Amino acid sequence: MNQTEKARAFGALHQKGNPIVLYNIWDAGTAKAVAEAGAKALATGSWSVAAAHGYADGEKLPMSVLVETAKSITDFVDLPLSVDFEGAYSAEPEGAAANVARLVEIGAVGINFEDRVVSCEGLYPVESQAARIRAVRDMADGKDIPFFINARTDLFLAESDLAKHAGLVDEAIERGRAYASAGGSGFFVPGLIDAGLIEKICAASALPVNVMMRAGAPDVKTLARLGVGRISYGPGPYRSMMEKLRQEAAAIYSLL
Repeated sequence: MNQTEKARAFGALHQKGNPIVLYNIWDAGTAKAVAEAGAKALATGSWSVAAAHGYADGEKLPMSVLVETAKSITDFVDLPLSVDFEGAYSAEPEGAAANVARLVEIGAVGINFEDRVVSCEGLYPVESQAARIRAVRDMADGKDIPFFINARTDLFLAESDLAKHAGLVDEAIERGRAYASAGGSGFFVPGLIDAGLIEKICAASALPVNVMMRAGAPDVKTLARLGVGRISYGPGPYRSMMEKLRQEAAAIYSLL
């Protein structure tokens, strides 16, 4: 498939009630392993890619390194690739669009694009984030690529008290609607694990909803019944693999 065909196929995999499952990767080697396991598409996790290069999350990884990592994946594995691009390394719509264009140029077909102000605290106002999404959409449309913008809200991830998540749902729905109108392709709500609240957002969202697996989250089959259209694993795979590596290395060194 060419890039346009991959982008179209990737978008079609997002179906409410029949979610695409993305086991997040961080380099070409993990991309190949996950592809060989039967994945239909690939997605990086920003935390994992940064950690694999010795950096913290939060756009501490130089953008050039991220773009080169994404290119190594698209060069090596012939599956649609979505890149976790955090805040697109720019607060301004024009800068965000120009930076995302670099990912389009190396063959990526989608991004995660969050509304958290990466360099500071809090979230962008709805109108500001919608303008950033609209700029990315206009750029991609200009290249005739049906690029998948997975519009992420950090409302739930920023609130560690799960008991307060119910009070954030209305704002999340408002943001999801605004992001859809601006050209978003999916709506990502990391941090949310309550089944009833997930179902409410799925029912209200015109976009396929992405839930991130974490401790306490419903299983894949339950999420499908709730209407979720995309399931991802975030930094979980990286942490799991690094712990396995640590344990195996420790077992060897303990014998010396």
